[in-house]
Amino acid sequence: MAIMQSLAVLTLFGLAAAKQCKNLTIPVDISAKNGIYNVPVFTSNQDAATFTQNYTNAEYGGKYPMAALLGYQTVEGSYNISAQFCTPDAMNGSQPVIQVLTHGIGFDKGYWDLPFNNFNYSYVDVLVDSYGFCTLSYDRFGIGNSSHGDPYTLIQAPAEVSALHQINTGLRNGTVVGIPHAFERIVNVGHSFGSQQSYMLATMYPDSTDAIILTGFSFNSSSLAATLTSWNSKIARENQPLRFGSTTPEEIEAVLDSVGINLQKFSAAASNLSISSGEAIDILRTTELWDFIAGYNETAAAPPQDLPTGYITWADVWANQYAFLYPTNIDPEILYYSEQTKQPYTVGEILTLGGTPEVSPFSGPVQIVTGNQDAIYCSGDCMATGLPSVPSIPAAAGEYFPNAKPFSAYLQPNTGHAINLHYNATAAYREIGEFLVANGFKPS
Repeated sequence: MAIMQSLAVLTLFGLAAAKQCKNLTIPVDISAKNGIYNVPVFTSNQDAATFTQNYTNAEYGGKYPMAALLGYQTVEGSYNISAQFCTPDAMNGSQPVIQVLTHGIGFDKGYWDLPFNNFNYSYVDVLVDSYGFCTLSYDRFGIGNSSHGDPYTLIQAPAEVSALHQINTGLRNGTVVGIPHAFERIVNVGHSFGSQQSYMLATMYPDSTDAIILTGFSFNSSSLAATLTSWNSKIARENQPLRFGSTTPEEIEAVLDSVGINLQKFSAAASNLSISSGEAIDILRTTELWDFIAGYNETAAAPPQDLPTGYITWADVWANQYAFLYPTNIDPEILYYSEQTKQPYTVGEILTLGGTPEVSPFSGPVQIVTGNQDAIYCSGDCMATGLPSVPSIPAAAGEYFPNAKPFSAYLQPNTGHAINLHYNATAAYREIGEFLVANGFKPS
């Protein structure tokens, strides 16, 4: 049954509004300087585990990507980006401002417009309905419904930033098919790896964007090894074969039957247990078996992606929680929802995560919005700077934006890395909206 969108709210401008969205396919011509890495093509999950061991080995001092780097190559090609364009229902004529929303690792563009619980977690709902912005959320190059590519040599951060730059250029020039006008100003909003790419965009092409909002972000990479270890990455097509491989439900049944598990009999068998069928399901979905059957018996399941082995994903729901969620401030069901809808990441993306930051020449507004309990960028405590003069770990990033007017860092309380999945997510959205309005980005 389709989930109905939430009712309109009274907007900042005193008008009742409801977002209007349409799906787009945006052609992009990519040209980027990608790395060439000495990493063998994965043939098994043992190779994925070995990659994590190498990446986190103290021998490399946190610099395994540099140790594995053989050189660089220019990658070029024409690809398609899957996007969703949303406008206020009450919009009259063209709007001067658009937000371009770049998701992080493990998600797709749906991160910004979560249908969970009747869209009550939707960033797009708040920024479009309550503030009047237009938004363009998209699946990063290589992910979701956008064009896929070689997960070792092509789908890396530089190529993805090239795609983002192409999107911004089209919006600025009014050449994006399906969007009938140009935008005077562009706000790039990212989450995690998407924030890294928004920062890279503003640093490499400072005229491409007018403001950047970096959520789930800091320049502290001290917990990266712990994060990758907790993920215990698996080959995606083997972790969720119905979604990321080419396996059929019948083949899943045959595999499980071979080890004595019959899915067709599961419900009937559960009724004879001393626990309820609901409790039996709860037990099942805390295991990797729940990932293995993700997409089973879904009448509207998307076609399998048949991804090559260099697309990987974290092992299970608990790896998901450790990295992304502050457990006392989430609906437990959103944890299972996010696991069943997760997206993979590539070996090339992991090799181009982070790196040594450089000072950005960008001179527009910069806001960092990070959960105070972010495990990936703050080791679970964003206030633990060790320096009385530095109020928070995200605030320390200000030194890399010396020209920003202004620079701001906001900590969302009781929140982990994936801000949008927490009970209080809309409070963070309103911090972003108020920051933009206060700095002259109020849509007309």
